[in-house]
Amino acid sequence: MEKKKLIEIANLRQYFPVKKESLLQKEQLYVKANDGITITIHEGETYGLVGESGCGKSTLGRVLLQLYDQTRGDTVYFGRTVYEYQPKYYEKDLNDLAKLHEKAKHLESKINNEDPNHTSVDAYDDAMRHLYRLCGGLVFSDNYSEVSKLLLEEYKAGCNVAQLEKKNASAEELKAAEAKHDAILKSIEQMKDSYRSNENFAKIDAMWEHGIELPRLTKEEMRILREDLQIIFQDPYSSLNPRLTVGQIISEPLVGQKKFKKGSKELEDYIIEVMDKCGLEAYFIHRYPHQFSGGQRQRIGIARALALNPKFIVCDEAVSALDVSIQSQVLNLLQELKETQNLTYLFISHDLSVVKYISDRIGVMYLGNMVESARSEDIFRNPLHPYTEALLNAIPTTDIHNKELQILEGDIPSPVNPPKGCKFHTRCKYAMEKCKCERPEWVEIEPEHFVACHLRSLKK
Repeated sequence: MEKKKLIEIANLRQYFPVKKESLLQKEQLYVKANDGITITIHEGETYGLVGESGCGKSTLGRVLLQLYDQTRGDTVYFGRTVYEYQPKYYEKDLNDLAKLHEKAKHLESKINNEDPNHTSVDAYDDAMRHLYRLCGGLVFSDNYSEVSKLLLEEYKAGCNVAQLEKKNASAEELKAAEAKHDAILKSIEQMKDSYRSNENFAKIDAMWEHGIELPRLTKEEMRILREDLQIIFQDPYSSLNPRLTVGQIISEPLVGQKKFKKGSKELEDYIIEVMDKCGLEAYFIHRYPHQFSGGQRQRIGIARALALNPKFIVCDEAVSALDVSIQSQVLNLLQELKETQNLTYLFISHDLSVVKYISDRIGVMYLGNMVESARSEDIFRNPLHPYTEALLNAIPTTDIHNKELQILEGDIPSPVNPPKGCKFHTRCKYAMEKCKCERPEWVEIEPEHFVACHLRSLKK
C-alpha cells in the first residue's frame, strides 16, 4: 500500500544574517543553518533526524512549523487541502490562472490572425500544452507575455518548416528554418531555468496535489493551523511558564483556539483527561512547574502539545535533558501516544541509539545538509555515508566482541563559510580530490535509501 505523505520539504534553505564587524564590511554574511533540505514525512511514521550539535536539526524543525520565516524552498502540509482551508494565496493563484486563460485566448487570436489558413484551435491547444511542458507545469504571473511571445515565434517557425517542406524548399532553407526553431526552443529553456533559479513563479495546485504551502500563509492562518502542528521543546523547564499552573499551561492553546470557554467545567474535565493520557495525576492540575521533576515537566510539555489533537509533532531533543532511566519512560509514552492518537513525529536527537528506538526512518544531517536518509534498520545495517558510519562507531556498546569505540575527530567547520564540495571532506578518511571541489548529488542507492556521497555514486 502506498504511503500517504503528510509533510513535504523541497530545497529548503534557512540563512541567518551575521552582524557586520564594521561599517566598511560590504558583504553580508549568513549562517547557513539549512542549505537545501529535501525530505518527505509520511502519515503515521516517526522520522528521526540525527547529527552533531550545530548541524541545523532544531532549525529545520522550527522552520517546518514556520516559527522562523524560511529563506527559500517549499514546505507543504497535506493534512488539509487548500479547498478545505481556503488560504488567501489560493485565491491569488486562482486569479493568476484566470489571467493566464485571458492571455491564452489572446495568444489563440494572434496565432489565428498570423495564419489565416489555420481555422482549427488544435494547434493552439498543442501550443499551450507545449508551454506547460516547457515550463514544468508552472504558471507565470509577471513574465507570461515574454513566454507567449517566444512561444508564438516558435509556433510560426515550426509552421514555416512545415510549409517549406511542402514547397520542396532547398536543404539550405530547411536547415536555416530548423536552426531558428532550435534557437527559440533554447531561449525558452534558458528562460525557464532563469525562472527556476530566481523562484519568480507560483506553482499550480496540481503540482503539490492540493497541499497547503506553509510559507505562503499569513500569520493568522498559520496560528489557526497550529491546531494540527505542534512542538515538544528540549528543556522541560524553560519551555513552561513558571507563573502558570499545569492546568493553565495546558488550557492556553485550547482557549486560544476557542475549543473551550476559559474557566469552564468542560475545560477542566478535558485537561484532566489529557493529563491522564500523559501519565499525570489529576491533582497535579493546580501545581506549578517547579514542583515537578524533569521527567514530569516533560510530560506536561507533551500534554500541552497533545491537547489540540494535532496530526504532527516536532519532538525537538525531547529526551536529551532527561536522565537515561527517565528517557525510556518518555520514549515509551511518545510511542504509545503515536499509536493511540495516530500521530506523526519528526524526532530530533544527537543520539543515534535513541533515534533508532523510536524512528521508522532516519535522516542524517551535517552542517546544514542531509547526507543520508533510509529506513531505521537500513541505516544501522548498511550505513552508506562516512559521517553516518562515524556516528555509529561512536555509540558506546557492552558487546565485548565489538570493535573499539571510535570518536569522530576534528571540529565542525563554520556554517558561515563552509568547505566547498562535500562539507564533510575535511573530516572524512575516504575523501577524494573530487570531494573538495564538487558537491555530491542526492541519489537513491537502494530502495528508499538516499545518500549524498561521491564514493557511493562511483560504486552505484
